[in-house]
Amino acid sequence: MGYGLGGDMKEELPLSVYKNHTYRKRVYSKDLATFRVLIKETDLLVSSSKDLSKHTRDSVHNYRRQLEDYTRSRSDFLSTLLPYPEDPLAPEIVREMIAVTRMLGVGPMAAVAGTIAQFVGNDLLKYSEEVIVENGGDIFLKTKKPVTVSIFAGTSQLSNKLGLIINPEEMPSGICTSSATVGHSLSLGIADAVCILAESASIADAAATALGNRITNKSELKGVIESIRGSKGIKGGVVIAGKTMATWGEIELTKIS
Repeated sequence: MGYGLGGDMKEELPLSVYKNHTYRKRVYSKDLATFRVLIKETDLLVSSSKDLSKHTRDSVHNYRRQLEDYTRSRSDFLSTLLPYPEDPLAPEIVREMIAVTRMLGVGPMAAVAGTIAQFVGNDLLKYSEEVIVENGGDIFLKTKKPVTVSIFAGTSQLSNKLGLIINPEEMPSGICTSSATVGHSLSLGIADAVCILAESASIADAAATALGNRITNKSELKGVIESIRGSKGIKGGVVIAGKTMATWGEIELTKIS
């Protein structure tokens, strides 16, 4: 999956998780400063009105420390594929991961990339009116111009042929994808891409994982989509499995040449 900003800003960023991140060589932004922050397993590509590398590093260190401190004596938090018990004493980022994944019926780590993108993005909005945070392909988005998000679906012939248009009045938004055929993230289904647009990147990440896990047969797409359609904060989505595609919700699609 990728995103391209309209107007004078042009960007292409496939939403896949290749170890060498070669897709990032295609990113170009005329109006925003784009920089990378790499801290242990967290690898962010950020665009904002100015170089906020230091603020981004500080934010990532803060949230990673909270997660590492919390999970040090709770290894099950890192490994379980089931919803995790609520913990009112946990740090805010942990509570968010628990809440959104409980809502979708998956383990808390299913939302880790999107939640970090969300929390870091919100921090950076204190210093820049426009912020894009990409974390392993999961995106937090707040811009002044419309954005077209192209859907990368591996070897499917529909890959990078369609895009989601997100308008400024819909932002901030989260756009995340789960895939059974692309990247290293665990998916129990067969979909080449499950792309979710939501009110936050944390919800989008959890929903993409949950829906991706449930799609084990193309003939059951409608029923599986209905299982999460009414979930709080989800605006809509696109599923691609081979030559089959399904869409739903408040989304606007466009062809990409």
